[in-house]
Amino acid sequence: MNQKIALVTGGSRGLGRDMALSLAGKGIDVILTYHTSAGAAQKVVEEIEAEGRKAVALQADHSDIAAIDSFLDKVQSTLREVWNQERFDFLINNAGIGATIPIAEVTEEAFDKLVNTNFKGVYFLTQKALPLMNDNGGVVFISSGTTRFCVHGYSIYSSLKAALEVFTKYVAKEFGSRGIRSNIVAPGPTETDFNGAAIRNNPQVKSFLSSLSPLGRVGNADDIGSVVAFLCTDEARWINGQRIEVSGGISL
Repeated sequence: MNQKIALVTGGSRGLGRDMALSLAGKGIDVILTYHTSAGAAQKVVEEIEAEGRKAVALQADHSDIAAIDSFLDKVQSTLREVWNQERFDFLINNAGIGATIPIAEVTEEAFDKLVNTNFKGVYFLTQKALPLMNDNGGVVFISSGTTRFCVHGYSIYSSLKAALEVFTKYVAKEFGSRGIRSNIVAPGPTETDFNGAAIRNNPQVKSFLSSLSPLGRVGNADDIGSVVAFLCTDEARWINGQRIEVSGGISL
């Protein structure tokens, strides 16, 4: 039986790092991507290898639609060289960028940057990666709690995440005949360096967001990665086409 392999975009830090480590903890090998943080990505590789699993880090700019084909060529050559396999099993679409911009201040440049990274790039990477995936694998997308409740300045970001939630169901519908499942995980406020570490760097914001949760805190990266990894196991074989919010029950 071939070794299970996951491709995790944006896996060098934050939520993506924990997703990569959690997948390795489930016995799944990892190809992770990074944009500029080569050193951080290599540390994740070393942590995974220390646990007895294989991992490789590849540089990628997921907003560059024209570069998707060459990136996937690198993925295929890596699969052959490291695993002696032609295909992988799970695609974790984690890479993304945030921005807090009130509607009145949105520029077309800012809009296009967010669209290319958070939706268009994800859409076409998924489209082009699916033929390289084994049957009975899975795709996991990452959304946001802000598709359910509104945060000032998140109109672009949240709208694009809502688009991904719809796309998730279409992937489940159109690729179910291959046994490929598609689900989307929606984190609530989580303390990472995302969007300029907006929560970590602002104690008042962190305190306020914590007060909105019945559990009295914001999320940590390791609250999210374990759920993503679970969706890539056989225990989750009957979960398909679902939005799973991992937010501690914020804003109930």
